[in-house]
Formats: sequence, C-alpha cells, structure tokens
Amino acid sequence: MGEHAAREPESSPPGRSGLPRRALLLGGTAGVLGVAGYAGREQLSSWWWRYSGANVPRVEGEVDHPGAEWIPADPANYRRANRPRDYTVDRVVIHMPEATYPITLRVFQDPSHGAATHYVIRSSDGHVAQLARELDVAYHAGHRGFNERSIGIEHEGWADRPEYLTDALYESSARLVAGICARHEIPIDREHIVGHNEVPEVVRVCPGPHWDWDRYLTMVAEA
Repeated sequence: MGEHAAREPESSPPGRSGLPRRALLLGGTAGVLGVAGYAGREQLSSWWWRYSGANVPRVEGEVDHPGAEWIPADPANYRRANRPRDYTVDRVVIHMPEATYPITLRVFQDPSHGAATHYVIRSSDGHVAQLARELDVAYHAGHRGFNERSIGIEHEGWADRPEYLTDALYESSARLVAGICARHEIPIDREHIVGHNEVPEVVRVCPGPHWDWDRYLTMVAEA
C-alpha cells in the first residue's frame, strides 16, 4: 500500500477527526462512541493477516527493545501485521499522554479505547513497557497512513509540565529510538523522528513546547 493509502483517523469516525486523542485517554463517552464506529469499519481489515502471510511465528512476551517489560495492549487497540514486509517503517512518533504511566497502560489495555502506542516510558526512572510488537500497526497517530509507517512512543506526563521530562526519561527514550532506527534503517533527523503534533491532518499539542528536540536528537545519535 502507499504511504498514505488511507486518511481517516484510526481512533475517530468520519466527522470526528478534530477530537483530541487525550479526550479519549480521559475516557469521555463521546470518545467511546467514536471508537465503536471505527471498530465497526475496521473489523474485517483487522483479520487480513491470517491470509496474507502476516501470521509470522511469535513468542508470547517477546519484546523488540532489550530490557522492555511486555505489557500487551488490548488487541482492539492495534492491528496485527508483518512490518516491514507489508508496510515500510520510516517514522517514529513522540507522544505525551496527559496522564501518568500506570493510567496510560490501563487505558491502552481497555478495548473500548481504540488506541495504543508500541511503547510507554516512565518518567521517574525511564522504565520501558512494550505494548505492541513493532511488527504490528498500533493505533497511535490518528492517521492511518502514519500508523502503518511508524512506531509510537508515549512519555509519561503532560505537555505543560516540564518536570516530567527527566534525564532518565530522555536517556531511556534516546536508547529506545536509537534501536528502532537501527532495526528499521530510519535516519536520525527531524523528518523521521516527529512529534504527534506534526502528523498530517491531526490537531495535537504533544509532546509540547518543553520537549527539547536538539538535545533529544543528539542523545539518539550518540546512543
């Protein structure tokens, strides 16, 4: 498929593309209804892997990033795939969930939420949880084409609270992204490592004005 084979958001039905993903994270009724509409449209496509060769052998609990803890998202919040065989991975998307680490994990394990990232990083110590394999398409960007081509990472905290951007979080995220870029041959630059606010046709704030991109890219390159 093309890089932007579909333009509809992964987490909202037609006409709801302006709904912030953090509104879903906070559990609004409207968000739940939007997820239900999306799930209905995507039900058939979520099973295509059974017939496309995407059902590659997997080991329960296996992670892509050494040291990550496997805490799987609910299967409703991602689509099984076989990347890069079916979709080239050439982007990393940086998120902040507007929530704490445990709440973020809990929401991504809720099948009614309809979204999850591949990884979540804890602010206090940089601990990494992996929720979906990099093989698979996680519903994190609000843009189907970007979801298919990218890996999403949540960083515990709020866009307007810089105290969550600890050294441990930056260092852990830089190591994680360096590994992702090496595995998928992704250039380490601002074209290929982007904020959620830079995803086309998506209105978001995260990771926010306090995210230090110059420092971060230097750390990724050094890692």
